[in-house]
Amino acid sequence: MSENKKAEKITSVKGMPDILPADAHLWEIFENTAQSILQSYGYQNIRTPIVEETRLFARAIGAVTDIVEKEMYSFEDSMNGDQLTLRPEGTAGVVRAVLEHNLVYDGPKRLWYKGQMFRHERPQRGRYRQFHQFGAEAVGFTGPDIDAELIVLCRRLWDDLGLPDIRLELNSIGDAAERAAHRVDLIKYLEQHEELLDADAKRRLHTNPLRILDTKNPALQAIVDNAPKLLDYLGEESLKHFEGVKNILDRNAVQYTVNTRLVRGIDYYNRTVFEWVTDELGAQGTVCAGGRYDPLIEQFGGKPTPAVGFAMGIERLIELMKSAGETAAPAQCDVYLVHQGAEAQMQAFILGERIRDAGLDVILHCATAAGAGSFKSQMKKADGSGASFAIIIGEDEVANNTASVKALRGAEGEQQQTAVAFEEVVGYVVDQIIGGHDCGDDCEDHHHHH
Repeated sequence: MSENKKAEKITSVKGMPDILPADAHLWEIFENTAQSILQSYGYQNIRTPIVEETRLFARAIGAVTDIVEKEMYSFEDSMNGDQLTLRPEGTAGVVRAVLEHNLVYDGPKRLWYKGQMFRHERPQRGRYRQFHQFGAEAVGFTGPDIDAELIVLCRRLWDDLGLPDIRLELNSIGDAAERAAHRVDLIKYLEQHEELLDADAKRRLHTNPLRILDTKNPALQAIVDNAPKLLDYLGEESLKHFEGVKNILDRNAVQYTVNTRLVRGIDYYNRTVFEWVTDELGAQGTVCAGGRYDPLIEQFGGKPTPAVGFAMGIERLIELMKSAGETAAPAQCDVYLVHQGAEAQMQAFILGERIRDAGLDVILHCATAAGAGSFKSQMKKADGSGASFAIIIGEDEVANNTASVKALRGAEGEQQQTAVAFEEVVGYVVDQIIGGHDCGDDCEDHHHHH
């Protein structure tokens, strides 16, 4: 590096964006809200690895699906030749963990997860190669009540996040035998119109004809509308389950549309499938998709165990929160510590620790390449920090064993400085902030989140 050539800049991997501090509070609002709602329904957190054996997804998702054929980040572990994959979704890993650790031996489990997922597709608006999902899986429950619980729980989340424009679409895709009977008739029907199908549809005709019903191509809409409907093929059990779900939703005033074309690209789903959709995000309308997947655990070699779950794309929900008017981060701290001189710096550091012990948030002014900063420049920083108070320690304060406390948020005339004995500063500031001169309604919960 001796020549004056600058090192070449390294940038992030395509389709894998950074989440910067300016957006972090939105992520925190989302995650904290979702987490507390799931806890209020009795769901427990599970954290599985980002990397799994490739076989797990090939078996779960189906080897001939788009996801496994084209979108997975798979690689060989150079240490031992293992075939590994960055997880494209969360359910398979959770189910593997449930089986591996025999989690349902003592009864059913309600679980939630959040984390990064990876799909190697062309990045576009609202679609990334590394993206985040929040999901829930309820394992070991058979009835329509748990399906409805997951849906109602989502509604509560949209309400709490202030997202009014998300609507529910619902369908039942029955059981394997019912789908198989429908599939035979569907293929027959589509073959009669084969000359009208686009390349995509032709490719799917014999591998995954259900997906054709989901096409976005306007030219195919008439054909699709007249295709045999899966709902007409459902037997008594499947219909009863579906009626049960709708009944609970009706009784709880959950609005929904039955969308008979709502299907799943992944083989393991059965019975209830649902999607929460919005028109706010352009083409990418689905913010949360869920459904029942009773066959999956047996497919993994476990005892037959019913299960149902959902996953939501956090990036898309963050976009919705922004368009619904969630704004910039709240104030970062309560107190900004300003100091001048070596002994004052030491005192300020010690004082900062004591104030944090009392449960407040403190920013200590620290030196930069430009030096320690004058009082004036430090006070500017204090103002910009959003703190309620600046505490100032200079040579005079050190000599008198005091600190000057200045309210930064009062009306113009109120911004006087008060000298407070060093030992009493913590109590004084805590009284000022918590002892209720008006600090907004979130005063209490803000300060006792520790």
